[in-house]
Amino acid sequence: MPLLPKSSYYTKDYRQGPALIRARQPFLVKNIFTGLAIVTFVISVYAFTIKAISQDDFSDVEIPDAPRQLPQTPHTGVSRAAPEGAGRK
Repeated sequence: MPLLPKSSYYTKDYRQGPALIRARQPFLVKNIFTGLAIVTFVISVYAFTIKAISQDDFSDVEIPDAPRQLPQTPHTGVSRAAPEGAGRK
């Protein structure tokens, strides 16, 4: 049983056939421009964000003191052996 149904767009070793290449050809330029537009938008948003954050001035924010440490207490868990006869009937 083949993995994919028989299609005229792919060869028997699942490579693009000539029909698929011809079918995709009219959209090639549009897809390239769309991809470039998306990449440009993402890079510009990233650059704007980095620039906006680098201009922040945190001099008015007070830095709190170090958090207070809780005193170390010894481990109080008690492990006891089960009483004799427990679990037996």
